Amino acid sequence: MNCSGRGLLAAVLFLFCMMLPNFALADNTTDFSNSGGTLTGTSAGLTLTGSTLIAVNGYGNLGFVTGNLGTLAFTTGALASGSLQMGGTFAAGGTFTIDGNGTGGLPNGVLFSGSFSGPVTWTLATLANGTHNYTLTGVVTGMMGGSSVNAVTVQLTINTGKGFFNGSTTISGGDTSISTSVPEPSTLALLGAGILGIGGTLRKKTLKL
Repeated sequence: MNCSGRGLLAAVLFLFCMMLPNFALADNTTDFSNSGGTLTGTSAGLTLTGSTLIAVNGYGNLGFVTGNLGTLAFTTGALASGSLQMGGTFAAGGTFTIDGNGTGGLPNGVLFSGSFSGPVTWTLATLANGTHNYTLTGVVTGMMGGSSVNAVTVQLTINTGKGFFNGSTTISGGDTSISTSVPEPSTLALLGAGILGIGGTLRKKTLKL
């Protein structure tokens, strides 16, 4: 995918992610969108580092804030089924942290800290042209602003071409919606399918550019 294609993918993914709180969780959600970062993994688990927090909606009384706002990082539990190349499931556990850098009125420090409270789904999507995307989807439980909260996170990788995940790739974009409610499994399936559909459609369009 060329630079313009990646930019288009990131832009539409971002807009889609900002709509997730409207149907993913109950009222009083806080939505965090991230972009980039290196996702590495072995059978011991997946780790995301260096992902930039690019938008926050609903944190405190700030409303919608964009920019270079901080970082998002996580580790999962060990691979429980399937494979890194063809998709599978990782065990609950690990860590999940969102840090602010003081920009846009956000605190300079930890905004959310928790861990995966259920299995993490690692899904392979093979597009019509034989290239691949992967989507990571999971439920997270932790603390935000002194309160115990629940979240759903969806992370989409860049297109890996016709090769499969080889232990390291880049995140195209992701979204984490945090609420005091618990996301339902059917909601996770809907979110994952939606992002996979967007990734496939944009891939086809950008290949024509």
